[in-house]
Amino acid sequence: MVDTDVAVVGGGIGGLTAAHELAERGFDVTVLEANDRFGGKARSMPATPETETPPLHGEHGFRFFPAFYRHVIDTMERIPDGDDTVADNLVETDATLIASVDGPGQIADTRTPDSLRGWLEAIRPAFAEDLPADDVRFLLERLLYLLTACEARREEELDDISWWSFIDADNRSPEFRDRLAYATQALVALRPQAGSARTIGTIYLQLLFGQLDPTRPTEHVLNAPTSVAWIAPWLDYLERLGTDLRSNAPVRRLEFDGRRITGVVLADGETVSAEEYVLAVPVEVAPTLVTPELARAAPELGRIERLETAWMNGIQFYLTEDVELTRGHQVYTDSPWALTSISQRQFWPDDEYDVGERGPDAVEGVLSVIASDWETPGIVYRKPARECTREEITTEIWTQLKAHLNVTGTTLSDDLLVDWFLDPAIVETEEGVGNQSPLLINTVGSLRNRPPADVDVANLTLAADYVRTNSDLASMESANEAGRRAANAVLECHASSSYAPAEVWELSEPTAFEPFKRQDRIRYRLGLPHPAEVTQSVRSLTRRLGGRA
Repeated sequence: MVDTDVAVVGGGIGGLTAAHELAERGFDVTVLEANDRFGGKARSMPATPETETPPLHGEHGFRFFPAFYRHVIDTMERIPDGDDTVADNLVETDATLIASVDGPGQIADTRTPDSLRGWLEAIRPAFAEDLPADDVRFLLERLLYLLTACEARREEELDDISWWSFIDADNRSPEFRDRLAYATQALVALRPQAGSARTIGTIYLQLLFGQLDPTRPTEHVLNAPTSVAWIAPWLDYLERLGTDLRSNAPVRRLEFDGRRITGVVLADGETVSAEEYVLAVPVEVAPTLVTPELARAAPELGRIERLETAWMNGIQFYLTEDVELTRGHQVYTDSPWALTSISQRQFWPDDEYDVGERGPDAVEGVLSVIASDWETPGIVYRKPARECTREEITTEIWTQLKAHLNVTGTTLSDDLLVDWFLDPAIVETEEGVGNQSPLLINTVGSLRNRPPADVDVANLTLAADYVRTNSDLASMESANEAGRRAANAVLECHASSSYAPAEVWELSEPTAFEPFKRQDRIRYRLGLPHPAEVTQSVRSLTRRLGGRA
């Protein structure tokens, strides 16, 4: 007996997106989520007891939406929220603080430039004003290399080179390494020594293009915690479309007859059967559901377990004052744990989410922080975050923040701190802490291990951030795109119908470089190197020999 048209296993961004696209087209969809809340890593959680007053919320980490996020924004524009849509809950940022322990921080304007001077000021932080001129020229050459390389070269050559090697970081200035090699790690957990030149370079360019695009804001944040501003209205909309949303429904196994999935067996023994199945579980969970039989039928499923994960988790500090810092993000360039933060209440109007009416009476501000490096010793306990207790992690992060923000005065003081909420996925063990929600990371050569949404099982598709997408990045955007691709694979099985496919956007790059890409496509087919490859080799060699190119 078929219970539903489509069973979606996993209620994160990828699973909810697939459900959204299919439910809007009239499919009967059931979403099975293992946790008590939907939204995956994007969800919010009560951080204080739900007693007489509404609770404060904590999160896995703060959300931010750069300009190149097309899929997520389109989905938000289609989710009703009162008289508006969820997209109306997005707020543009103004500036990013690049904080250092050595002196006053730099302010990078994130507003769309409206003059030539504004454009020059906007692009200046991307290349860091204190970089040696030779390093700036070299970086521009590297970025031009990427912009003029054909897609085949990017996928088959640049995916096998680390960003660290591609930008010759070992032979550049310390300022170059501090400001640029680690820039993407702080924002999107892309590790320069491990991540590929293809992915990190592409995302770096997308962030830069977003800064200079006059048609779109550089970046957005939400006007309330994620579940309040986005996930809750989304779930309401899906239910109105008839979607069956089942929380606390972990899956034990997929039943497979050698050709098709025949059912999903839940932990309580119930079996859910459907015509089509969408697997949208996290990267660390997927291999537990891929049996040897499934891996033989679809080898791409067996390669998921080769993908690597790292830790990128957040903590919220609840303060007696709304310490605004900048109206945007803060990047702590010298922090051993690669911290980034955002002071959130300035973006949360009281009519959307009144912090003062929630939790302890003293709370007036929320500073949300993400730690991206859990392997490097800290400055208090001289241990990596992995080896610390939850209390030690909190003390260490707070101390690193103060070391950066109190250089020229006291911005953060201990008497401001009311309470904190560390991601509950960080659990204490005998050796320190474990992580129940690690993050997929891009590594050299990992593209070949990322499966497509449509795998070689007749009625199974994938919708998660490890699916091969245009951005190739563990993010809400990639998960949303994967959900759309999974929905489209389901729709293709109903080709006789008039269903319009879910829209999927390519990453946008200036068309002026297309002729150069076409030329490089010919060179690549002939086995010739990219013209800039020689420049890279000569420069690296001469620097090692102490000369200049």
